[in-house]
Amino acid sequence: MKLPTLFLAFVLPTATTTLTAADFLGGVRTLLGTNAPALGLPAGVLNTDEITRGLKEALHKGAQKATASLGQENGFLKNLDVKIPLPDSLKTAENAARLAGQGQLADNFILAMNRAAEKAVPEGLTVLADSISKMSLADAQAILKGPDDAATQFFRRTTEQSLEARFLPIVKSATDRVGVTQHYKALTGTVAAAKPFLGLFGRKTAAVPEALDVDNYVTKKTLDGLFKMVAAEEKNIRTNPAARTTELLQKIFSPAGKPN
Repeated sequence: MKLPTLFLAFVLPTATTTLTAADFLGGVRTLLGTNAPALGLPAGVLNTDEITRGLKEALHKGAQKATASLGQENGFLKNLDVKIPLPDSLKTAENAARLAGQGQLADNFILAMNRAAEKAVPEGLTVLADSISKMSLADAQAILKGPDDAATQFFRRTTEQSLEARFLPIVKSATDRVGVTQHYKALTGTVAAAKPFLGLFGRKTAAVPEALDVDNYVTKKTLDGLFKMVAAEEKNIRTNPAARTTELLQKIFSPAGKPN
């Protein structure tokens, strides 16, 4: 009987972080024992249930490392793949601020939003762990046979609503603490003040943007960033043999390790 591929390694950060696929999966052999059979090969020592439990434990440890990396200072801000930008509705305000020599107002707002995301994302570990615990062998086989983002789709389908519910109150608390609303008001306030200046540059139609639900915006972008990293790592491991940095990974993602 062939075992399904270990796919949840895909919740690792991309190369912009210090974690690698080997970090994520390196604990599997320890959990299963050095004499454990290779994944995708007949299991002669441990039964399927035992191996599945061991893999889930290893995956939980990997998810813990991933969320910790995103949740550290600059985990979002310095990672251009997940950094939260100003919403499109504030582009006029940003341009007005920068033309008026007040670009720091936009920068402060961006910093505050990303700090809020960094505070919220570690809470995702509990939700991801719950999804791991509920995954079946059939789920794993379907993911292995699916497209390059099949695991990401699985996580988004099974965790997005729970993650949003978990993140939103933390984002609200964090935005209050780091002064997001204050920075937002300071930024949007530059539009009216800078109108005469903007007119010199042909920007006479600049208007104060409509009210933005900052908390919901940051929460959505936090989710988008998390799943974007999941998808990037998933594709990398599926398609790039060089990313399979351990013997275990090489066996897992070799043609022999895939279910028919």
